[in-house]
Amino acid sequence: QVQLVESGGGFVQAGGSLRLSCTASGSIGSVYTMGWYRQAGKQREFVARIPFNGMSNTYADSVKGRFTISADGAKRSVYLQMNNLKPEDTAVYYCNAQGRTIDYESFESWGQGTQVTVSS
Repeated sequence: QVQLVESGGGFVQAGGSLRLSCTASGSIGSVYTMGWYRQAGKQREFVARIPFNGMSNTYADSVKGRFTISADGAKRSVYLQMNNLKPEDTAVYYCNAQGRTIDYESFESWGQGTQVTVSS
């Protein structure tokens, strides 16, 4: 079992900043990637992803230039610095991790979600 715990959501005015954090724990052998998704309606959409092998990060077009994803591999943690927030960024943000367990089984886990609300 792999658990993800998120923190850092909240309420902010447009133009403000928030920083989300997520830490993975459990029977982890290796983490391959961690990322962030968000859901404001029915569909969950991709926000950003960081590979743990040093490859390039990826971002949704809607957040490029405003959001920055980073990670601490030793802590199995991922962060999302969100600047110049807009009302359309309002959503529940979910952390995602993919890797393998100590038993060499693949896993994909999700956090419980953290609410981000941006007022105009």
